Amino acid sequence: MDDVAETGRVPADDIPRPLSGEEKALVAIQAGIGARPGVRPAARGLSHVGEHALGWLAISGTGWALARRRGDVRAQQLWLEAGVGAFGAHAASVIIKRIVRRPRPAHPAIAIGVSTPSKLSFPSSHATSTTAAAILIGRAAGWDPKVLPAVLVPPMLVSRLVLGVHYPSDVTAGAAIGAASAAAVIAGDKVLLEPTRNDPDHGRARRAARLLARLGLTAAVPGGPLRLAASPVIARVTRHRESA
Repeated sequence: MDDVAETGRVPADDIPRPLSGEEKALVAIQAGIGARPGVRPAARGLSHVGEHALGWLAISGTGWALARRRGDVRAQQLWLEAGVGAFGAHAASVIIKRIVRRPRPAHPAIAIGVSTPSKLSFPSSHATSTTAAAILIGRAAGWDPKVLPAVLVPPMLVSRLVLGVHYPSDVTAGAAIGAASAAAVIAGDKVLLEPTRNDPDHGRARRAARLLARLGLTAAVPGGPLRLAASPVIARVTRHRESA
């Protein structure tokens, strides 16, 4: 204030820099949809659900447990893939963040509505894991592949902008990475298991079944002859668990 009194000018450090294009978009979103009653609390709720993909892991775990109770081995595998895919997408986004190292929005005109575990912005881990989870959970549940992504992904993307913790390019990139992660999980399932699911004489199928058994994921081992082929490994894993 002394500088203002003496020179009639505001110190350069106190003058906010001009808004970038993405910052202008954030300000507009916060002044528009973000100003509506209930939007910001809902956005914070979504933030907690998507933090570290924990909400999606909980849903996948519940689906797996229900499938196990029914004795549906294929459904158990799909729910397991949903959880692995969601967490894998989250992990990929964290790695990319550490490479890109883009800071989160910090302009004074942008209101920050929630705390974050890091100061890195690109891509949005919430967008990444939510997109992968929406695709894979919908697949595990047997729903139309477009339904759950349409219901979950747009609100999550918008919520990150309403809360001022991501730029628009962060969430769009995150959604693209999440979709690619889900596609990789689905492709892996088809390549490793589907063509030879009940062929115990196929080396790749036997190796996949035994690998799942060694990892302790015995419920994901396909049924029938392949489960019989992996039975020695399953027996060893079971004995080890019982003796522990």
